[in-house]
Amino acid sequence: MSSASIAVPRLGLVILKVAGRCNLDCTYCYEFNLADHTLAAGPKTMSDEVFEAVIERIRRHADKSGQRSVSLSFHGGEPCLIGSARFDRWCTHVRRALPDLRVYLSLQTNGTLLNSEWIDVFRNHGVDVGVSLDGPPDVHDTFRVRRNGSGSYRAVRRGIDLLQQNDLPYGILAVVQLGADPLRIHRHFMDIGCRSVSYLMPDLTHDTIGNVREKHGPTPCADYLIPIFEEWWHNSTIEVRIRNFWEVSRLILGGTSHVDALGNIPLGFVVVNPSGEVEGLDVLKACEEGITSTGINVLGNDFTDLFRTSPLHSRMVFEGAPLPSDCIGCVEMDTCAGGYHPHRYSRERGFDNRSVWCADLLKIFAHLRSRLDVAPSETVRLRRELEGVTG
Repeated sequence: MSSASIAVPRLGLVILKVAGRCNLDCTYCYEFNLADHTLAAGPKTMSDEVFEAVIERIRRHADKSGQRSVSLSFHGGEPCLIGSARFDRWCTHVRRALPDLRVYLSLQTNGTLLNSEWIDVFRNHGVDVGVSLDGPPDVHDTFRVRRNGSGSYRAVRRGIDLLQQNDLPYGILAVVQLGADPLRIHRHFMDIGCRSVSYLMPDLTHDTIGNVREKHGPTPCADYLIPIFEEWWHNSTIEVRIRNFWEVSRLILGGTSHVDALGNIPLGFVVVNPSGEVEGLDVLKACEEGITSTGINVLGNDFTDLFRTSPLHSRMVFEGAPLPSDCIGCVEMDTCAGGYHPHRYSRERGFDNRSVWCADLLKIFAHLRSRLDVAPSETVRLRRELEGVTG
């Protein structure tokens, strides 16, 4: 399909992989230690030429789509490897090059390289910061290690302490540690002052989940998250935001998903590598080598060229992926809606599988429904009301 023959949809987010290397060697990292190694094979950092080309492609896309805002999220590898001075210069360029757009800036970091210079840049440009932390030292340092095998917890805590001391808000991304004590981990986050946490289910596929259930039980993610939910439900103030539970609750109450892991929504974002190559959902690198490739590069292509070069990714980004056939008729087919794309994958059937965490998701939805006292039929009614439909 030609991009000229369709309305140009909004592109709400562009993820910039500004560093193609990392100073850590986390064992579960989908960029470097799972199925795909594209990032490691490319440039170490994004050049000014590529960065400026990304911003120009965003401007062109916004002109066509009519959107008034865009979010830019700086990722890696480890994005702080580009240095605070270059990041400062790029943020200034963004504001000047996109004067007609409301631009929201964020950066996802492992936290180990944060210092006073980075703090000043974050404050000056209003950058939202996400930090990866998996729990107390013995938990975090099991997987989030340096290349010599030593742990990174102390360096991450120094970065978090700097953010707190300077009153800069931040969020924590924590990978679910199967078999660990969830309340000990969650209470650690609360004890050190974290007020926004997202718990991520491990990026396993139908080809790689292996004996996880045999080792950890049939619903290890739900068994990890539900005790945290109960702790949060009964003991936390409104200032503590656990993103997983907010999003599941939003869907149960008839709303639409704000995250790509639930709801089967159009992703609404693309990823740009240091070389300028445009990718779809980067976490698909957990599936197989080369699966995120779209065949376009910001140095020569607009984002709408996805329609011409990559039906898989254009569908995921702009339209939404098909619901897995196994999910049709499920009580949560319009809420969970198949779960996260990489967790659906198998080499045999592609993405036409229910999530490897299907049983966990159903258990989580059922538990939150019981707390909210909202049955699936009530969700349907609430969604119709919110959409302005009666009956």
